[in-house]
Amino acid sequence: MSKALITGITGQDGSYLAELLIEKGYEVYGLVRRCSTPNYGRIRHIMDRITLLDGDLLDTSSLIRIIKKVHPDEIYNLAAQSFVAASFSQPILTGETTALGALRLLEATRLVDKGIKFYQASSSEMFGKVRETPQTEQTPFHPRSPYGVAKTFAHYSGMNYRESYDMFVCGGILFNHESPRRGLEFVTRKISDGVARIKLGLSDKINLGNLDAKRDWGFAGDYVKAMWMMMQQDRPDDYIIATGETHSVGEFAKEAFKVIGVNDWENYVGRDEAYMRPAEVDYLIGDYSKAKNQLGWEPEMRFEQLVSTMVEADIKLLSSKKECPTEY
Repeated sequence: MSKALITGITGQDGSYLAELLIEKGYEVYGLVRRCSTPNYGRIRHIMDRITLLDGDLLDTSSLIRIIKKVHPDEIYNLAAQSFVAASFSQPILTGETTALGALRLLEATRLVDKGIKFYQASSSEMFGKVRETPQTEQTPFHPRSPYGVAKTFAHYSGMNYRESYDMFVCGGILFNHESPRRGLEFVTRKISDGVARIKLGLSDKINLGNLDAKRDWGFAGDYVKAMWMMMQQDRPDDYIIATGETHSVGEFAKEAFKVIGVNDWENYVGRDEAYMRPAEVDYLIGDYSKAKNQLGWEPEMRFEQLVSTMVEADIKLLSSKKECPTEY
């Protein structure tokens, strides 16, 4: 039985990846930080099929100890301070966790066993002020946030360990991917939750930032499949995972309101300068042809289905007052 260690297992991607690996017969371990109030909502339904271990990306000794104990075949580094807005107010923490945390985990892996396969979660935010459209694996990076800078550092660290130590390190440059398990601080979930609240009479307005920013949005459940597929290849490489379509925040809101039968959506959306970034990333769209040709991967859930899935899940969640949806 193959063994996998997932950092960030309690997050959106971690929970979907854990489910996928369990289905494929893996023994799944998750790295979690010790805290007084654990946030296991996304993985509660699989807690009896995974093993959680206390550790921290800020503590190299804990990483070495866990890797020695588990000796996994594959490590998926999904943990990060992953909210772009928070990275502007907490740039040092973002750098320590997202950038140096990845480096610590790479070094711990090298010290224990260079033969362990390693997946590094990279991000389309590395492209930032884009140099070409659509973005490919060869597009130069120009990050526009501390988060994007930290992810770029982590991505290049992975490349360096692959080339310097002949380690199997894959970088998945994932464009925006959403689901009902997305955190409420992210704009897509803020919209789906806000629309659900308006539908149920719990609110009458959603405050958003830049409605014109365009993103390439896919379904997180599709994207974790690509992570696993990268790790099954004969040679490690970096891949863009995207849909090849772009939609603005305003389009996402319009589609969300359509789910509840509201056409004059602009009347329910307000602008709040607090949600504007100091340096905006205006347009992201990925070319996933390399992943399609080499991995055989393609996105399955389309934009409209993704939006309706999120809105319907939030309506159900708010109606039942459950902590976290697990149906999707």
